[in-house]
This record gives sequence, C-alpha cells and structure tokens, in this order.
Amino acid sequence: MKLHAISVSQYRSISSAKRIRLGRSTVLIGPNNEGKSNILRGLVLAMTVLTRGLQRLSLAGQRIRTTYSVRGYNWEKDYPINLQKKNPNGETEIILEFALENKEYEEFAQEVNSKITGNLPLRIGIGKNGVSVKYHKKGKGSATLSKKSLKIANFVSSRMEFEHIPAVRTAQSAQNIVSDLVSRELIGLEENPDYKLALQKIEELQKPILETLSDSIYQTLKKFLPQVKKVKIELPQAQRIQAFRRGTEISVDDGTMTPLQYKGDGVQSLAALGIIRHASDRSGEGKKFIIAIEEPESHLHPTAIHELKEVIDKLSEKHQIIITSHNPLFVDRRAISNNVIVNDRKAKPAKNVEEIRKILGVRASDNLRNAEMVLVVEGEDDIISLKSIIQEHSEYLKEAIKNGSLAFDSLIGGTNLSYKICLLRDAICLYHVFIDDDHCGRESYKKAKDGGLLEDGQINFAKACGRNESEIEDLFNTDVYKTPIENKYHISFTISKFRGKKKWSERVKDVFYAHGKPWDDSIEKDIKYIVANQVSLNPRDAINGQDKMIIDSLIGALESRLKEKEKAQRIRIDCVSAANHNLIRLLDKLGVSAYSVYKEISFFEQGVGSAV
Repeated sequence: MKLHAISVSQYRSISSAKRIRLGRSTVLIGPNNEGKSNILRGLVLAMTVLTRGLQRLSLAGQRIRTTYSVRGYNWEKDYPINLQKKNPNGETEIILEFALENKEYEEFAQEVNSKITGNLPLRIGIGKNGVSVKYHKKGKGSATLSKKSLKIANFVSSRMEFEHIPAVRTAQSAQNIVSDLVSRELIGLEENPDYKLALQKIEELQKPILETLSDSIYQTLKKFLPQVKKVKIELPQAQRIQAFRRGTEISVDDGTMTPLQYKGDGVQSLAALGIIRHASDRSGEGKKFIIAIEEPESHLHPTAIHELKEVIDKLSEKHQIIITSHNPLFVDRRAISNNVIVNDRKAKPAKNVEEIRKILGVRASDNLRNAEMVLVVEGEDDIISLKSIIQEHSEYLKEAIKNGSLAFDSLIGGTNLSYKICLLRDAICLYHVFIDDDHCGRESYKKAKDGGLLEDGQINFAKACGRNESEIEDLFNTDVYKTPIENKYHISFTISKFRGKKKWSERVKDVFYAHGKPWDDSIEKDIKYIVANQVSLNPRDAINGQDKMIIDSLIGALESRLKEKEKAQRIRIDCVSAANHNLIRLLDKLGVSAYSVYKEISFFEQGVGSAV
C-alpha cells in the first residue's frame, strides 16, 4: 500500500490543492509563504488522525475505540480566517487516496466484507465539532462502504506507520520519536510470561501503599464529609504498562557522553532523522512508513546535507518520503514530475528542469539548460573527441545529444572535479564523469567520493590496456592523428620513446625532447586539440582495438542512466490513456527513443491529473 495522492482544502493559506500525486519520493518546492509547508502539515494532520487519532475509552474494564481526535489543530487559526464568518461550522478537508497491492484487495474483502476496485480514498474532516473519517467515493456501493468507514480506516492504519520531522528539530522532537519507537518495540514484550510476572509483582508491591494512602485520605475526608464511605486509589494496569514504555533519554558520546538536548542544532537534527531511519527499518508486520520531512537542510553543514540526502534516498527505496525544501540538492533529477511546485498557493508537478531552476532561483549555463545528464570530462578537447565517438557508436545517445538531454562539460583540469560536481548539483543536473586514469584523476575521484559527491556508478576512467597510468589519448589509434602533428612540428611518432609504458602526454613530451623540440603547456594543449579534431573526423577507427571495452562501458553507463531516468518518468504516467501506453510500448519494441514522447505525455498528465 502507498499514498497515491492528497487533496487539501480550507487549511490555513490553502483554499484548494486538489489531487497532488505522490511518488516514492516527492519534493514540495517553491518560494517562502506560498503554501508548501501548509500542504505538508495538512498531510501530517490527516495521517496523524488516521494512524494515532482513535480515542480509547474504558468501558466495563475493557478498552474500546470510539471516536477520532486530533492534536495540533486550532479552528480559529487553521481554518481560513476570511471564511470563518461565512462558514462558522466549516471544516478543513483532507482527502488521502491510497493505492493497494493485489493481495491487499483480497485482504480488504476479508476484513471489511466488501470489495473495491481502484484506489481507496478517505476524507478527513476537521472542524469545531471534532474529526470525521469517511470513505470518499461516489458510485455503486459507495453508501454501503461509507457506513464501514471505521473498518476501512482501521484497514489502512494497520498497514501504515507515519512520522513527521518538523523544520525546527530539537532534542525534544528526537526524544518524542525515541519514546514512540521504544513504546512500539515494547508492545511485543508485554506478551512475555516473565514480563507479565514482573508487572504482577510490581502491582503486588504497590497495592499496600495505595491502600494505605486511600485509607489516609478517607480518614481525612470523613471528618468534613461524613457521608463518604470509602476512598480507593488505583493504578490501572494499562497505565502501568504505558508508564514503562515512556521516559527514555538520549545521550550521545562523541568524546564525552552528553544528553542530546545539550548538543548543537545539527546533531539534534541528524539524531531525529537517524532514529526515524532505524524505526522504519524495523517496522514489522509488513507495515509501510510514510515519512514527512520539513526542510531537511535546516541547521546542517553542507557536508551533512549531502549525507542526509543519501539517507533519504535510501529510505525512499523501501518507504514513502515527502519533503519540503529550498535546496536544489533534494530535487528529484530522475523523475522530474516527482517535484511538486507550490507557487501562488497552487500546486502542480514540475514539467521540466528549467521550471524547477526558475522557481528556486538557480541559474544554469546555456548548454546545460535542457540537459537531463551531463558528461563531465577533463578538457574541452575531450568534449570534441568523445562527442563524435559516442554519436558514432550509439544512435540512442546521438539523439540525446541532438535534443540536448545529454550535454558535456569540462573541468579544465582534473583537480576541479568536486567543485564542478557541486555546481552541477546546484544546477539540478544528473552527471557522469569520464576522466584520465592517472594520479590526478584518481585523487580527484577519491576527494569527490569522500565528500559524498560521487558514487562508483557515476564514473568511468580512461584506463588504457597495459598501462599503470593513462589518459584519454592513450585510447586513440595513433594512425588517426599522427600525420598533422608530425607535419606541423617535424617530429616522428615511430621512435622508441613513444612506445614506452608512460601515459600519453609524457610519451609525447619525450618524443619532443628526443627531437630537440621545445615543450610546454601551450604546445601540449595545441597537440591535444589536433588529436581531438582528427578523432572527430574519423570516430569509427579512432579507438585502439584492445581499448574498445572502455568506450563501450562508458556508452553503456550513459545509456543505462538515461533510460533509468526515462523509466522513472514513465512510472509516474499511470493515469494517461491506454492508447498512450500502447504507443510507448510500440516505440520501445521498434527501438525508437521515446524520450520526447514521454515529455509530451508528462505535460498532458500534469495538465489533467493535478489541477489545483
């Protein structure tokens, strides 16, 4: 089960945000004071009501469920002020639409004794007179299902856990999360025979003290109220059990064991999120977590933000994440429509990366404006040669380069890798790296990886066969480029100096020195451009036979990552017509890149399915 969509009406600044579709990971982005936090808090209200809002009252010694309650809602403040006189009994309305797995339809029929098709919508109404939870769907059988709203709500809540991480994350918020976690973990212990005996022993020890206290109060009261016949003080078993679940305290040892409340904001923030991750990993009985996080970047150092992004990405593999953020790092670059733009108190899925950049105030260079993936290389000459080679060996990537979805960017020196990646992240670009397999390249990779900027799957090295260090030029067939260089500089590549094990630039330098020629950075740069231009004229024969695997691997990685992004976009298109789906499948079978088609369908979907 997952939360498929949410609608929020008449809540704070939100008059009507209808059917905001939610993916595995959804990011609400937009300027301040435009409503994104209120949409998230509306979700928090509704999910809290659903998962924790059922009141339990004791009747004839038994705990039974009666009605719903809500914390954190004040009608005078949270219902739109401009509507309060007109609608004195008006309600905030939040509709949660859940998507069920196949087996859950069967379980629903067994537990509720009714059948449904499609999604399961629940309406949570919150007003002056309390809270209501109703099955919310018109059509055949809706009246019968509406009468079973409590059972239906229980069906959902028994399969869902919900946690909220507010923007202001204090030690107390982390403490509250720990208390809830401990409470859930200890529930299973309450069936342990030894635990039951221990509770019984505690009750026996407490009983004489409570009886003595009861008698003392009675003796005092009867002097003033002669009609009083008895006073009895009891500690109900349920409250005794509850008391043993609470009262936890968190301390962190980072050299000295210190209570969390005395740590800085950043540590407290990460602690709260770390505990949530632990809780979600241990969620039992097949329950799924929905985790709402407000501004995860709050109070954090940039390095910690990158680490936190990895934690959130890991969580989203198993559970649903909904966050609000101003930080480009948290934008979903794979499935653009997973980013919901909240502006002018309206919400809609993003259509393209440029729209997200505009709303976040991010500037990107012209060549990256439409890019879905950026291949980062060391020099401008590498762009010339690689662009021609890639287009020669992959029709799919040739089309991606043509329509701008695959772009190239250079470091102008391998030491700038981390800085370049930071710029690309801020510009909301996916990236892949192809750099020289030498000391400089390896150190740059290590620095970027240690900084949380680069993963192993995001890089390929120009690793020439049989060499301890190599550059991209080591992969090229010398016959393709040697003649123009020999004619211009009057040297020969046939001498033994060029056949050594050193990397290409050092071997060329040795050739120049052997011929009594000068050598400096400007000459090296000129020769590299000659090589790149010659490769671009003859890309089919440019790669040495023994090194073709390196280029094939790079092309495979780029194709795989772009197709993965397309697939992620396609998954979001589940409300479009069957005709469009058939068209996509047909294009796939024909081997035609459907990327532009996906964009058009996504645009259509956003206009129809997520109107506000």
